[in-house]
Amino acid sequence: MFERSCVIVADGAPSLRLGGGAAALALALSVALFLGAFAAQATGFTVRDDLDRPVAFAQYPQRIVTLLPSLTETICALGACGRLVATDRYSDWPPQVRALPKAGGIDDAEIELIVSLKPDLVLLSRSQRITGRLHELGVSSFALNTDSYPEISHTVTVIGEILGLPDRAKHLNQSIGDAVQAISARSIARLHGNAPAVYFEVEGPPYAAGPSSFIGELLTLLGAHNIVTADLGPFPLLNPEYVVRHDPDVIFVSPAEVARVADRPGWDRIRAVREQRVCSFIPAVRDTIVRPGPRVAEGMQAIADCLAREYP
Repeated sequence: MFERSCVIVADGAPSLRLGGGAAALALALSVALFLGAFAAQATGFTVRDDLDRPVAFAQYPQRIVTLLPSLTETICALGACGRLVATDRYSDWPPQVRALPKAGGIDDAEIELIVSLKPDLVLLSRSQRITGRLHELGVSSFALNTDSYPEISHTVTVIGEILGLPDRAKHLNQSIGDAVQAISARSIARLHGNAPAVYFEVEGPPYAAGPSSFIGELLTLLGAHNIVTADLGPFPLLNPEYVVRHDPDVIFVSPAEVARVADRPGWDRIRAVREQRVCSFIPAVRDTIVRPGPRVAEGMQAIADCLAREYP
């Protein structure tokens, strides 16, 4: 008869205290499950990143550096903020990441700081060109593409896999998808097929959100017509005359540009400027729009609210 008490604690799970012959089978099953999970960790796994590199993991990473705000927000939305040891300088959500060391930005990552933190993994944008240097220094990196709306879901799924949190990733994606679908349905129903022509300026001098960008895709889901054509790419630099020629019904610009749009050459002829249908957002709200992360539905709702107000 198995009489000894046994305590098993794994990954913060509640302790199981079993004793007596009636519990022997349950104990054996618990031990088998624990050893199976341990073996899966011990043997490691490999995930291919968006640079098509196979990235090997001996175990789920516990010390992570993120070099893009949307990646920081995704980690935290999956309940793994505690694994972050540093972020890029712009990561400020959720509030607890503001106190973490800041490791630069897309073009000026502080590699010495990153190496000194001994991370298990650096998560970064596909456009950042430091993966080779990090590899030379023995630091594992994983690159993700975040240009389009579907890639938000892809990023959540992949990070969930890397962290060992696939169920949380599935739930988060479902929540985001449901919210986006609901906002889209309400906006399209309100417009009754009358699509406003819109121009969304990401930053000046006018870099615009094209139809293939995640912002452009949200505009389409809201029933709006983007004046930027797909052949120009996701975030093209436009000639200001382009916006004048296409005469949008609603313009989205940063708060700093609101008072200056009428002073741009020829822009006083644009319908949106003449009728003051110009939308801007405070930085905290704008971040939810321009960051392709888990708060995308919040940003989409802000755009929808502005369209409803300026194009009733």
